[in-house]
Amino acid sequence: MSESKDTSSHVNVTSISRRRFMAGAGAAALSFTVVKPELVRGAGANSKVNLGLIGCGGRGTWIANLFKEHGGYNIIAVADYFQDRVDNAGEKLGVASANRFPGLSAYKKLLEKVDAVAIESPPYFHPGQAADAVDAGCHTYVAKPIAVDVPGCHSIADSGKKATRNKLCFLIDFQTRADPFYCEALKRVREGALGEMVFGEAIYHAGCPFGRMYDTWRSDPDNSENRLRAWGLDRVLSGDIITEQNIHTLDVMSWIMDAEPVYAVGTGARTIRPVGTCNDHFALLFEYPNKVGITFSSKQFEGHGTQPDGIRNRMFGSKGVLETEYGGQVIIRGENFYRGGKSPGIYKDGAIANIATFHKSIVEGTYDNPTVEPSVRSNLVTILGRTAAYTGRKVTWRKLIESTEKLDANLKGVKS
Repeated sequence: MSESKDTSSHVNVTSISRRRFMAGAGAAALSFTVVKPELVRGAGANSKVNLGLIGCGGRGTWIANLFKEHGGYNIIAVADYFQDRVDNAGEKLGVASANRFPGLSAYKKLLEKVDAVAIESPPYFHPGQAADAVDAGCHTYVAKPIAVDVPGCHSIADSGKKATRNKLCFLIDFQTRADPFYCEALKRVREGALGEMVFGEAIYHAGCPFGRMYDTWRSDPDNSENRLRAWGLDRVLSGDIITEQNIHTLDVMSWIMDAEPVYAVGTGARTIRPVGTCNDHFALLFEYPNKVGITFSSKQFEGHGTQPDGIRNRMFGSKGVLETEYGGQVIIRGENFYRGGKSPGIYKDGAIANIATFHKSIVEGTYDNPTVEPSVRSNLVTILGRTAAYTGRKVTWRKLIESTEKLDANLKGVKS
């Protein structure tokens, strides 16, 4: 497959399957196969998918290497605002200098080169980059969270629907939703293993994962380039910790309930973390239909050995209790016991599973894109809780989803 984009991707073409060619040549015959229009751009079973990486920070470079290790992808282009990050990722991934694109809008040049894209930039940029990728005819793999505001969530939903209409794959990367123990436990919950839902608990208790960004932020917090480098400390670029990090446990909560919450109420603040504009803790109550309440708390500061820590959910029902821990035990206790198990490698293994699913969907032409709708709902749940904490008021789901407020990063002075 050429590194240049075939702009006539919806035109039937005739191609020789390499496997059939080799078999046919041995029999002194050539065998031809007509490639589906939607597979023209490199998704055939006997060719690799040309992939571009948008966002060349630590997570982006790490996950691009997993795409490379899968064996079904060629990493042929990278884009990031910063030249040093583009070059660092390019060197590690073996990307030619001509296909390394620095600048805020440089990813648009990347989209001209590839068949698929992995979006690993700060969350603020995900909706626009995903929409442009789908418009460019690219299969699209998006890191969580998908957006930092309600319009951004709606944009991702629209991009997912457009991808399906245009026979493109669109996958959102939640590791828990690819884990076999979580999947089996939630299947049993759907079948009634817990009986009637009563109440639940959700926590995300951890230290601060962005300590490496403190010095950059301190050097000049009003400098837009510094904010981009230290984006995890910026509430607009990241969506705050409840959207950027806590979404893991709130996604499981939403998965368990399989419904929209009625409202959220609670609080949050930055009390301990010395820098940035993000909160370092939240404490909320989500009410679901039938008066089912779920308490949620999160922290990003030292817990001094207090247990339990981590990313945990517990749901009480009339027949049993579901307990889950990211990387730890998943179990159902009670009348319908499920021993479950542990997935200590879930962070990496979940990403590997999603990368494999993405490739399989492209190759097999599966465009139902089932990860989009639940991911949009989970992202909106985080914004519901965040809004309640910021305003100090009860915020209803009905009111939230009507919001047209778009967060503005105000990145003055950055180069396009």
